[in-house]
Amino acid sequence: MGTIVVSREFKRRSGLGLILSGTWALLSGLWLTLKRMIYNLWHRKDSTTVEYPSQKVKRSSRFRGVHVLTKKADGEIRCTACMLCATACPAECIRIVASENENPDLEKSPSTYEIDSLRCVFCGFCEEACPVDAIRMTPEYETSNVSASNFIWDINFLMNRPSLKGGVTSRCPEDRPHHQRVRKGLTAELPPKN
Repeated sequence: MGTIVVSREFKRRSGLGLILSGTWALLSGLWLTLKRMIYNLWHRKDSTTVEYPSQKVKRSSRFRGVHVLTKKADGEIRCTACMLCATACPAECIRIVASENENPDLEKSPSTYEIDSLRCVFCGFCEEACPVDAIRMTPEYETSNVSASNFIWDINFLMNRPSLKGGVTSRCPEDRPHHQRVRKGLTAELPPKN
């Protein structure tokens, strides 16, 4: 039977060889960076860099951004506090507290509706689960802030933030029963910016 060599002894560099190999790695990295910088200075039109925020990248029509709660034609919240969006959410970032509605035709409505956007994965399951078109995902994505507490979005932010310019009206008919689902053409659209 023969002997099988599993590993070989590692030959360590010492002294001048170690210094030269480290210097060569540093200089080759700096050369690559300098070469790309000079190329980008003379070929600015070919650059993939976007001068944000003066230029913005066009997003896909399927992009899922900040949530919005839709309203009925009379301005009342469309949500019926059925809790399907909170149940479907894999991140468990939606918190709803239901209360009795003043309207005798509706059983309940949300008194508190909060989305913790720092936990949200923007998957769109809440939008898909909603049977009454009460929640949608908008193409908005600029949500920077300085405090973590500002990333918990409540009913007022989700329905009436300034970028919505009065809110988004539901496209679901008022007489549609709660159990009938609406699928096609219900992507949220922001009002045009002036």
